[in-house]
Amino acid sequence: MASIPTVFTLLPHYTVQNRFSVSVSIPPPKIGLNVTNLKRFATRAVMQVDKAVQESKKDDLLGIDVVRETELREKGFWGLRKTKLVCTIGPACCSYQQLEKLALGGMNVARLNMCHNTKDWHQDVIRNIKKLNLEKGFCVSVMIDTEGTQIHVADHGAPSSLKAEDGSIWYFTTEQFKGCRPFTVQASYEGFAQGVKEGDELVVDGGMTTFEVIERVGNDLRCKCIDPGLILPRAKLSFWRDGKLVNKHDELPTLSSKDWSDIEFGISEGVDIIALSFVKDGDVVKHLKNYLSTKNKFIKVLAKIESLESLHKLEEIVEASDGIMIARGDLGVEIPLEQIPTVQEDIINLCRQLNKPVIVASQLLESMIEYPTPTRAEIADVCEAVKQYADALMLSGESAVGSFGEKALSVLRTASTRMEAWSREETQLVPQRALGFSLSDQIAEETCNSAARMANNLGVDAIFVYTRHGQMASLVSRNRPKSPIFAFTNEKKTQMGLNLLWGVIPVLVDLSDDMETNIEKTTRLIKSQGMLKEGDAVLIVSDVIPTDATRTIYQSIQVKIIS
Repeated sequence: MASIPTVFTLLPHYTVQNRFSVSVSIPPPKIGLNVTNLKRFATRAVMQVDKAVQESKKDDLLGIDVVRETELREKGFWGLRKTKLVCTIGPACCSYQQLEKLALGGMNVARLNMCHNTKDWHQDVIRNIKKLNLEKGFCVSVMIDTEGTQIHVADHGAPSSLKAEDGSIWYFTTEQFKGCRPFTVQASYEGFAQGVKEGDELVVDGGMTTFEVIERVGNDLRCKCIDPGLILPRAKLSFWRDGKLVNKHDELPTLSSKDWSDIEFGISEGVDIIALSFVKDGDVVKHLKNYLSTKNKFIKVLAKIESLESLHKLEEIVEASDGIMIARGDLGVEIPLEQIPTVQEDIINLCRQLNKPVIVASQLLESMIEYPTPTRAEIADVCEAVKQYADALMLSGESAVGSFGEKALSVLRTASTRMEAWSREETQLVPQRALGFSLSDQIAEETCNSAARMANNLGVDAIFVYTRHGQMASLVSRNRPKSPIFAFTNEKKTQMGLNLLWGVIPVLVDLSDDMETNIEKTTRLIKSQGMLKEGDAVLIVSDVIPTDATRTIYQSIQVKIIS
């Protein structure tokens, strides 16, 4: 295969010492690039990589998600969805067959909320997902979500929801009991009533129902329902006084003994991501990451932004974590509702600046828990998150307990794909705002910024990134280029960790120390599978460091026309 002649220049603005080797390959002008969609192929080659293949590192296989492979054949490079989709797994979608339907529907990450169900249940789900990946050629990552120390309903004696009627009197107690006590709710935290005064409001799940505290009885509260609604199992409880939240999170540690038990479970089951609930500062994230470095250094740690404390220390939390989840449901309890859209946008922009993936979660398609069609306002909300360039969108109750989980996923996929196409057209008229420089490794940052600009200016069909640990792929994704990003890695854990990154299609392949060999092999294999054709143009970025070499930085950019 002939590649375009290479002209080497050093990156601007930097004096590069001898121990660095940084090159940019600039193509000659007036290159005719083919950006039309690929022809539909009649046959499918399901490419699977099992453990035996991974260990033997066979040269004739690519580990690529079968759904993305099919999308590429049917829609071409420019039709690939870039926003990633996360589904919460619950009773409505936990069987092998139901998980397969979600994977076929575009699920990139399966989330397990450790607040609910037993470890045996979670273990079965995780092993079914891994089995699907192995047997059916999917690439679905697993994320567990810690419960966190929060004040919530421990038990109300009913298997599902209870209805609180206007004016009814209820008791909220820390006393442990079994069975059902009329108008009695057991709270999870023994000191939940400390500091609470008569006249305060007890709000359930951010407003599902509201009570007025009319009397304190020891550690218990006697309350009157002033806003009727439902009390769901494990519903969150918060207190308000004179229109302001009574902050009680300071009394609670971020990680409970149960959380540590759940984390050990996640390590033993080989999960890919751990999401921390109710993070107050960056120290707890660093503490967990240091612990994981001795157990499984590949597990990513996401911090959930869902409290005022987390907003006050947002930048240090983002810097300490491997990514962020914007838990808008809980966050909306603690800040005025009208501030949610701007806070969401600010968090997304900060995450892009600091090169951390960000998930927009909670109530995206809440009505689809009960109804087959979303509201127009929900679709507008989804499209706004896509327009803000969030890395991923997450379904919660819609998939976990809803009656229309698969359809809700289809709505997310369709809406995000259409919005991405519109945004691509818009940026042709109004270019994206430049990110500037904000990272410590400015050479890698400039390399990837330049690569994204080149890809957009030249209109290449795809960007190929060769990376052992995923750093360069994340830096290219941060720029939100128009072309899809294929990240080739020889580390299975790196492949699974890249699943959250916007526009990145992680591909497992054996990489050698010789980049020309890597490029020749991967382009040949992708072309043989019908995903590339003659005349397609790809921009190539690499940070593959020879294993037997000193820590020299090998970062390069080149453009290749497929022949």
